Amino acid sequence: MTKNERNFNALTISEFKTLIKSNVTVLDSRLATTFTQAFIPTSIYIGLQGKFVEWAKTLLDVEKEIIIVAEIGKELETITLLNNVGFNNIVGFLEGGFETWQTAGEKIDMIIDVEPDELMMDLPHDPNITVLDVRKEKEYADGHLKNSANLPLSCMTDITLLAQFEENENIYVHCAGGYRSVIAASILKKEGIHNLRNVLGGWEKIKEQEAVEIEKDTTT
Repeated sequence: MTKNERNFNALTISEFKTLIKSNVTVLDSRLATTFTQAFIPTSIYIGLQGKFVEWAKTLLDVEKEIIIVAEIGKELETITLLNNVGFNNIVGFLEGGFETWQTAGEKIDMIIDVEPDELMMDLPHDPNITVLDVRKEKEYADGHLKNSANLPLSCMTDITLLAQFEENENIYVHCAGGYRSVIAASILKKEGIHNLRNVLGGWEKIKEQEAVEIEKDTTT
């Protein structure tokens, strides 16, 4: 039996729930657009369609046990990719995928997606909006929305940095194209920050908006 096969354990809903209570990492590798619509509470999203391995290595604790939520037929691929970069504490995956969990009436969470034009319409009327740009510092310096905050996704393993957000803030999260922002939003959700939106299309779409005010940082 190979290492990947040893980790390829189908977990029932009951087993999955018990493991969640033991403080394992719940990793969801489905499509971003599918994840935001509904997911298991406390899940961290890192989708297979993006830089899955890079962000898994950056954001996940290799020593911590992991349980997987994947698209049907993508379970072994998810586990194999993780095994190949040293994640050997994978307990298994949710049998039947997220649909089984949802059909059983278990608790779910969601992330609200908004279009860039909705963000631009909301900005002048809501003083509590915080636009959180999770791109790299260099990307941010090259052009960003005026008054937005920069917290690179790679820094979000430092939970103390997330303590800066107030309960009354309406956080609009974006990256360059929409992949990293969903990862960031899932991390914020896991840490109890629920008043947030994911901006679809990211900076590539935001900068095309008519009312956008772009700043550049010439000191970086």
